[in-house]
Amino acid sequence: MPVELVLGGARSGKSAYAERQAIESGRAVTMIVTARSLDDEMAARIAHHRAQRPAHWRTVEAPFDLAGALRAEAEDGRFLIVDCLTLWATNLLCPPELPPTQLSDWAASRDDLLDAVPGLHGQIVFVSNEIGWGVVPLGEATRRFVDEVGRLNQALAQRCDRVTLVAAGLPLRLKDRP
Repeated sequence: MPVELVLGGARSGKSAYAERQAIESGRAVTMIVTARSLDDEMAARIAHHRAQRPAHWRTVEAPFDLAGALRAEAEDGRFLIVDCLTLWATNLLCPPELPPTQLSDWAASRDDLLDAVPGLHGQIVFVSNEIGWGVVPLGEATRRFVDEVGRLNQALAQRCDRVTLVAAGLPLRLKDRP
């Protein structure tokens, strides 16, 4: 079961890289998407991503229960792209319609995802933003978010066979387990 984590900054080419991997695999592809269309700008981003993908790819929306979606969709012969972990974390840690999620709720969802990874079948690529390379954020909630996404990326990287950093559309392999 090859599992890859693809990291990079905003508009670095992460999603395009993951999609090329899927096309080259020759497998049936399922996109597990985590974005929610809460404003016009995000709706336009989602529409752009959707338009770039082949129409025959299956799309599953999983803004909250990502582990459940993976368990339901991962199977031999399939290629799954999870796009993206950063928005999934945003949905759980910073929901606009609810008070901020308790860290224990986030931890349970994160741990459920991490526990699911070793038992999944097929080929899976997780896309996530590397957001910790800037200055330390001023606000407590923003610092917590950056910390939690960084911890998630580190924990998932330990479970993945391959980790790739994408910058300016160019992939740089950070880890490749034979």
